[in-house]
Amino acid sequence: MPNLLAGKVGIISGALNEESIAWKVALKAHAEGARFVLTNAPLAMRMGEINKLSEQCNAPIIPADATSMEDLEKLFSGAQEHLGGKLDFVLHSIGMSANIRKGKHYGELNYEWYQKTLDVSALSFHKMLAVAEKQDAFNEWGSAVALSYIAAQRAFLDYTDMSQAKAMLESIARSYGQRLGKLKKVRVNTISQSPTKTTAGTGISGFDAFYEYANRLSPLGNAPAEACADYCISLFSDLTRYVTMQNLMHDGGFSTTGISEEIVDLMSNAKQ
Repeated sequence: MPNLLAGKVGIISGALNEESIAWKVALKAHAEGARFVLTNAPLAMRMGEINKLSEQCNAPIIPADATSMEDLEKLFSGAQEHLGGKLDFVLHSIGMSANIRKGKHYGELNYEWYQKTLDVSALSFHKMLAVAEKQDAFNEWGSAVALSYIAAQRAFLDYTDMSQAKAMLESIARSYGQRLGKLKKVRVNTISQSPTKTTAGTGISGFDAFYEYANRLSPLGNAPAEACADYCISLFSDLTRYVTMQNLMHDGGFSTTGISEEIVDLMSNAKQ
């Protein structure tokens, strides 16, 4: 179904480099006929290659610290001004933990950093939606999507404070989904993606083990970033108008598989 997003406009946050899910979402959205604004934190923009994506998609960049209401107000008003009207979609692909970066285990977290993790990785989604509501920035049947991970529901070693951030992110999607659905028929969902080899993902200690275990447990294997981008596009489109307040598992079946033949073989071989 070509041009799935023809005529739609939006904001895509979090594209750092070609490995980023947000980067792949931007390319797919552009290919499907959407116009959009790119945004990221000024520091992330200096580290990344977002100017290249901007050129590929003919999408301007509006820098914004997603924890700053002032920056977000400028982002949403600037996006509407550039795009010539209200928005049809927003992607929240933002996460950061200084505790993870600095190798703090769960029992020794720096609580100031912990609060920053929650602010950057979860509260920023609430702030985005609150600014959008105040500016009446969404068209009816608009769609907001945030990227999550199964550590919101299950304990994962070394994911530490990001586990709580993702749980909060999913809760915000439900609560704001109810509110925006009533106000403007806007839907709000999270996608719980497989471990993915992005800059953020591979920064987690033990990531390769996370990735390999999930790949062996999932009947379909890990969902690649490109497939996650396709899923995001489907949620931006009119084909999913009545999907809201959901945490949607995009993980090759990992979340509902007890054990797999591959894991049994691995354990059996380890005992020999």
